Amino acid sequence: MRVIYCAYRDWALKIYQEISKADHEIMLITDPSELVVEKCRQFKPDLFLFYGWSWMVSKEILDIAPSVCLHPSPLPKYRGGSPIQNQIVRGEKESAVTLFYMTEEIDAGDIILQEPISFEGHLQDILDRIALVGAKLTKIMLNGKTDAIPQDHAQATFFKRRQPYESELTIDDLKTKTSEELYDFIRALEDPYPNAFIRCTDNKKLLVKYAEIEDDQS
Repeated sequence: MRVIYCAYRDWALKIYQEISKADHEIMLITDPSELVVEKCRQFKPDLFLFYGWSWMVSKEILDIAPSVCLHPSPLPKYRGGSPIQNQIVRGEKESAVTLFYMTEEIDAGDIILQEPISFEGHLQDILDRIALVGAKLTKIMLNGKTDAIPQDHAQATFFKRRQPYESELTIDDLKTKTSEELYDFIRALEDPYPNAFIRCTDNKKLLVKYAEIEDDQS
């Protein structure tokens, strides 16, 4: 199979490394400037894979070959940007890895495969799970599983991509949120994402990169 694999995040590149071991001809694209219509047509792909891709994909690209996206949420829930962060900050402890066919409507295409994963632990733990399950599902798909089922659009929820300013922890947050809510907020924003921060009296940001919850034994 001839595949154009579009990805730049570390977890998505781990999936690329895994599927590259199989007998497929794969073109890797890591930058949107490389996603050129004529270049893609010349490669004559059977399939596009967009994993952890942060940019809109044109109809011209979608018309070349079937395009599959990996979305780390139990679609139709949590369509849209920053799905990992938007789930964690809302207290979700269970999620899913979903492969679906792309359409012009965001995250709304038919689902090929979906497998639950835990959202417990730190962000790197979650990203490792996404890579592991994503590679597994991708291999199943590339080995012939291409049938899909429509999403139940009535059950869909949609969230916008989070912006860096939304990483701020305010005095009100520290006064009103529980330890678990603050922990979820901080771990959702661990590297490589815009870290949680506290704005200090000198107008500098104090980054909060990592947190743990500990019972008070005093």
